[in-house]
Amino acid sequence: MNKPLIGAFFAALLLGAGITPAVAAESAQAGESATETAPAAKAVTFAGTVALSNCSGSVVRSPDSQPTDPALVLSNGHCLETGFPGPGEVLVDRPSTRTFTLLNASGTGVGTLKASKIAYGTMTDTDLSLYELTSTYEQFETSYGIKALELETAHPVAGTAITVASGYWKRTYSCDIDGFVHQLKEGRWTWKDSVRYTPECQTIGGTSGSPVIDDATGKVVAVNNTGNESGQECTDNNPCEVDENGEVTVREGINYAQQTYNMVPCIGIGNKIDLDREGCGLPKP
Repeated sequence: MNKPLIGAFFAALLLGAGITPAVAAESAQAGESATETAPAAKAVTFAGTVALSNCSGSVVRSPDSQPTDPALVLSNGHCLETGFPGPGEVLVDRPSTRTFTLLNASGTGVGTLKASKIAYGTMTDTDLSLYELTSTYEQFETSYGIKALELETAHPVAGTAITVASGYWKRTYSCDIDGFVHQLKEGRWTWKDSVRYTPECQTIGGTSGSPVIDDATGKVVAVNNTGNESGQECTDNNPCEVDENGEVTVREGINYAQQTYNMVPCIGIGNKIDLDREGCGLPKP
């Protein structure tokens, strides 16, 4: 995951992005030639998703978030403009002026959102970033007529129909949750209890950070982050699965996401990240 994809590397130079991750933006030509999956369920749209310079993301809220709280943008830790966090590294309350292109239901860009800080970011145990915006949910909804996506509070279930909605590519991928991975290892990083997709979700570079949406509820259950590209074992861009007994399995062409239910208890009053709150499952600095 340290090695930027060639197309994304030049995109990063042009757009001023930082390091480009394993599932960050590939060249447009590569994206156009990728096979698309079946259309997403009608209930799932692009409304509330965002495009980053090298990744995808979404405006999200917890069930307890208030209209006057600063809004949050969810993406991957490996999409941070500061580069890949090292194993064991956790970023909290880092200033940021990053911008995001907000999409409406049809995938049209309707405005620019701006971060005030990186509220949280890590690639340890999970692959997650949360940006705090300069606008509140109330301001966001009033300005654009779009609501933030709600985070699911319960562990997802195998067999659930899902849609991965990429704001970067303005493309969706539909499949089911195939199961869960005890440990997913890629290069120097290890992620726990990862979501494995069925083969239909052939996500590509640029889909990193996309919300994984439960088709039935419309809630976010995970954040898309990686896939095994060439069948290698536990290398960058080729994660491997490790079970409770240490057995390693490689699934070439299969893609993965990181669950988000365990971060909901970490979102406290005023949408502030509080890693000491009861039930919070995110790593601490």
